[in-house]
Amino acid sequence: MFNFPSPYQIAIVLPAIIIGLTFHEFAHGWMARRLGDRTAEAEGRLTINPLAHIDPIGFIMLLLVGFGWAKPVPVNPYYLNVDAKKGMLLVSVAGPTMNFILAILSAILYGLLSSVQNNELQLIMQYMIWINIVLAVFNLLPIPPLDGSKVLAGILPGSPEWLYKLEAYGPLLLLALIFFGFRFLFMIISPIFELLLSLANFVAHLS
Repeated sequence: MFNFPSPYQIAIVLPAIIIGLTFHEFAHGWMARRLGDRTAEAEGRLTINPLAHIDPIGFIMLLLVGFGWAKPVPVNPYYLNVDAKKGMLLVSVAGPTMNFILAILSAILYGLLSSVQNNELQLIMQYMIWINIVLAVFNLLPIPPLDGSKVLAGILPGSPEWLYKLEAYGPLLLLALIFFGFRFLFMIISPIFELLLSLANFVAHLS
């Protein structure tokens, strides 16, 4: 039976979700702007204001079931001042990279705050690490429309038409992954989480 999260649980996990999604999308827009595309900037998406990036339905889904999405940042590959494939690869990998950076910074901060006897703060920092790892790993999967599909397209030689054609089946592939592939994802996510907890413990001993 499905149990809705309590207001306490939502309050604990909310900062991580908002920060993770917001900075993920901002990173896409920032990289696109660095490469010459002003589309995200023109549409008000080159900001760390969560309201510009949060998709209400995707946000609620992430809170309730642990799977959701933000509004994708618009990118026009024809405006990029590099080869379109390379440019889209860089723009796509920027979001997950930002989430990995946030996870590492959260682990360091968690270690620095280890002496603070506050269970809620410790839980928030753990969720900051966990959710940013989840966002990074999930988005790097080579399944359209996830970032990983564009990264793979940028790596493969020529024009991988078979990968582009998979976009029509993207929603079905994602649903199959949600129902059948989470155990596989946890096999990737859990060791990274444990590694960053070890980093937090290391920082705690130094501070």
